[in-house]
Amino acid sequence: SGILAENKNNTIEKRVKEALDQIRPQLQMDGGDVELVAVEDLIVKVRLTGHCAGCPMATMTLKQGVEAHVKSVVPEIISVEAVK
Repeated sequence: SGILAENKNNTIEKRVKEALDQIRPQLQMDGGDVELVAVEDLIVKVRLTGHCAGCPMATMTLKQGVEAHVKSVVPEIISVEAVK
């Protein structure tokens, strides 16, 4: 089952990357960006960069924008969290 689990994680990670790529242009319009750090136990860890890094709206952007989009594309995901 190790190989199967690994393949499933790769597929989920690939789909998460595609979802982030879809939302990235909106973040870049505001001078920010998002990078995938890891997908652990169906929790996506991302780093907000550029203007997003210090923005007071970053938490709202993360939850209502990034997390909502990622979950719509990859419904298995439990949450998206920012890491430094």
